[in-house]
Amino acid sequence: MFHLTPETEEDGYEVEYLYDLAFAPGREALSSYRLREDVAPVGALCLVARDAYGVLAGAIRYWPVVIGEGRHAALLLGPVAVHPTYQGEGLGGLLVRESLDRAAGLGWHRVVLIGDAPYYGKFGFTRAEGLAFPPPTNPERLLCRGLVDGAFAGVAGVIGSVLRS
Repeated sequence: MFHLTPETEEDGYEVEYLYDLAFAPGREALSSYRLREDVAPVGALCLVARDAYGVLAGAIRYWPVVIGEGRHAALLLGPVAVHPTYQGEGLGGLLVRESLDRAAGLGWHRVVLIGDAPYYGKFGFTRAEGLAFPPPTNPERLLCRGLVDGAFAGVAGVIGSVLRS
């Protein structure tokens, strides 16, 4: 059994350690990190999962981004990580489902991510037609999900930082 709560400042070091453990060295060189520079994450959607002993078992974060010349608001999901000792127990899915439900409840309309289509397809993500991500990114890994009907109607272009015009 896992207990999900919003990430707090006190969780920060543990979460960063988990991301370092889960992802290859140099993860911060990825293009998705350029969109996060100097931008605060969406705190209400950044969740941590702890086991019955209070040990950090997983974490997920979201960042605000904009899409195309219309600067349509969207969420960038990621990173999401599960400690190796808890992988295969459904914790990653729990974090994704719970955070998407919370995002919809907060009025967000669209979510994008860079990830594996077979995994994220279980949560309603599909290939992001008409969208582009800053290089170097494999366009086949750019996925999207609307949280409301028609969320991506008329939305196209490059995904960018909320700080840049």
